[in-house]
Amino acid sequence: MIGGIDASNRYIIPFSNVSRVTPVNTANNVDSSAKVKPVECQTCKNRKYVDGSNEGDVSFKTPGHIDPAQSYGKVMAHEKEHMANAREKTAGGDARLVSASISLKYGVCPECGRTYVAGGETRTLIESYNENNPYDKGRKAVEGSILKGQNIDAAV
Repeated sequence: MIGGIDASNRYIIPFSNVSRVTPVNTANNVDSSAKVKPVECQTCKNRKYVDGSNEGDVSFKTPGHIDPAQSYGKVMAHEKEHMANAREKTAGGDARLVSASISLKYGVCPECGRTYVAGGETRTLIESYNENNPYDKGRKAVEGSILKGQNIDAAV
């Protein structure tokens, strides 16, 4: 016996007198007990996720449950659907995706204390090049009147 542990049979033997020591098997559970499955609390069980955007082709348009252990993957996949829609809008060539970002919001269950992803947000900035758009024409006219004459190359 070295340092209170009998290395030959994996029994923990404390230095005090103990009448019986329970062996631990390779599945890391006590031989006499069944494996314990984690139980989901009522708050986590009743938590529903729903998409609040105006995009009809993304998931969670109707409220749905997500297990807290899977919330990161499923919410991130949902936000990436929004990102794919933004890329698809700019694929025609009359617009470009200037920036895109995804942020996830985390929460802690007040009942069981588990951390979960509470929701997410995808932010995209799309710049349009449509010459037929009256708003773009008006913007260019205003910008042109402001910028006119600011870059004059005068020879002396």
